[in-house]
Amino acid sequence: MRPYLEFLSALSENNHKDWMDANKKWYLDTKATLVADTEVLLKTMVELESSMASFKAKDCLFRQNRDVRFSANKNPYKTNFGVYFSPGGKKSPGPGYYLQIQPGNSFLAGGIWMPEADTLKKIRKEIDFSGADLERIVENPDFKKLFPSLEGEKLKTCPRDYEATHPYIEYLKLKSFTVSHPISDQAVRTGAFIHFALEGFQQMKPLIDFLGQALEEVEDGSGLL
Repeated sequence: MRPYLEFLSALSENNHKDWMDANKKWYLDTKATLVADTEVLLKTMVELESSMASFKAKDCLFRQNRDVRFSANKNPYKTNFGVYFSPGGKKSPGPGYYLQIQPGNSFLAGGIWMPEADTLKKIRKEIDFSGADLERIVENPDFKKLFPSLEGEKLKTCPRDYEATHPYIEYLKLKSFTVSHPISDQAVRTGAFIHFALEGFQQMKPLIDFLGQALEEVEDGSGLL
């Protein structure tokens, strides 16, 4: 049984440094399990994204400490574990694959979330030219079984330079290009989430490729959520 949910539940109720210091061994033991599971995931992810061949688990894990400098929430620690696989690394602005572990809110996700204006412009240009390719990806029955639709905030009106009659206007209105699927607490506890995440990431691969292709000329092969 995986220890993640018990630790995170306790951390959520005791989100302060004194508690973390007193439970450092519990945290380190839990993190060691997360590192081991991430290594298992990474071995298969390299088959999907060969550019990640040199990655280690630590390259894919987010820090537990929160940056509270500009936040009204001053709790020092995140109450979830986040694992991120991106060809350009976890700080890349390009597309990638994400796994979150949190009591009652575990999920896998992928794509690119709220890209900068220049990146968004290039994705829309790719949709303008190759929208049929994107539609084939998101309408594929195996894809839709896990990811019913592209998620993300939408413009209420058409983006500049695109008409309402454009055949892919609903995709062009998107400001994020992500998909996600929930993972049950039971799957987290038993470790079944590993197989499920790998299956989901494999289904995401064409979407990640589409978004990466849109950014190739400007991202030097980099690849986010």
